[in-house]
Amino acid sequence: MENIKAINQVTFADKVKGYLKNPASMILMLLVMAAALLTFAALLFIIAYILIKGVPNLTPSLFSLNYTTENVSMLPSIINTLIMTVCALAIAAPLGIFTAIYLVEYAKRGNKLVVLIGITAETLSGIPSIVYGLFGMLFFVTYLKWGYSILAGAFTLAIMILPLIMRTTEEALKSVSDSYREASYGLGAGRLRTVFRAVLPAAVPGILAGIILATGRIVGETAALIYTAGMVAEIPKNLMSSGRTLAIHTYVLSSEGLYTNQAYATAVILLLMVLLINILSSLVAKKLTNK
Repeated sequence: MENIKAINQVTFADKVKGYLKNPASMILMLLVMAAALLTFAALLFIIAYILIKGVPNLTPSLFSLNYTTENVSMLPSIINTLIMTVCALAIAAPLGIFTAIYLVEYAKRGNKLVVLIGITAETLSGIPSIVYGLFGMLFFVTYLKWGYSILAGAFTLAIMILPLIMRTTEEALKSVSDSYREASYGLGAGRLRTVFRAVLPAAVPGILAGIILATGRIVGETAALIYTAGMVAEIPKNLMSSGRTLAIHTYVLSSEGLYTNQAYATAVILLLMVLLINILSSLVAKKLTNK
C-alpha cells in the first residue's frame, strides 16, 4: 500500500515538473478545469433556480385529474408525456437498433451505402425540431388525415430520435471487441446467434445511453409537438386524440403570463421526471451488464 502511495506521489510530482517545464500544458490544463467548473456551476445554478422558484408553488391542485383554468393541473400532461415517450421509443428504438446491426454486422465495411446512411443520419441529427414539426403537420396530420393526435406526435418524434439511436447503437457495436465474435464463431454459432448472444449484450450500456438521450429529447420537445400532437390539456381517450406534453404545458403557462409560478412548478416535475428516467435506465443497464 505504501509503495502505491509513493508511486502516486512521484507521478504527481513528475506531472507538476512537466507542467512547469511546459507552460502551454499548464495553461491548457487550467482552461480545461475552468471550463469544467463553469459548466458545473451553470448547471447547478439552473437547477437551483428552478427548484427555488418551483418547489414553493407545488400544490395538490396541480395534480388534479381534470385540467381547468383555476387549477391548471399538470397531471394530464404527465400522463401524455409518458404515453408519448413509450410510443415514440416503441417505433424508433427497434428500427434504430436493427439498422445499426445491419450496418455494423452485415454490410461490408467501406460500402458506399453505409457511408451514405451515416452522412444522412448525421444531417438529420442537425435539423431543427421545428422542421420536423412542419413535416409532421403536412404528412401525418394533413396528408394521412390523422389530425392533431398522440400518434402523429409519436411518429414525428420517432423520426427525430431515429438518427440518434442508430448512431449511438452503431458506435456501441463497433466498440465491442472482435474477440467476442471470433470466440462465438469458433464455438460453431452462426452470425445471427453471435449478434444476439455475444455482441448485443456487450453493447447494451452504449445502446441504453442512446435511448436515454433520445428519451430526454422526447420529454423536452415542444416545437415539433405543437404542430402534430396539439395542446389539448386532457388525458387522451386513444392514440388519435390530441394532448399536450409536460414541456408544452410549461410553455403554454409561461407564454400566457398568468400562471408563471405554476410554470416553474411544472418545470420542477419535468426536471424530476428526466432525472428519474435516467436513474432507472442506469440501473437497468447495470443489471443487464452484470448478467
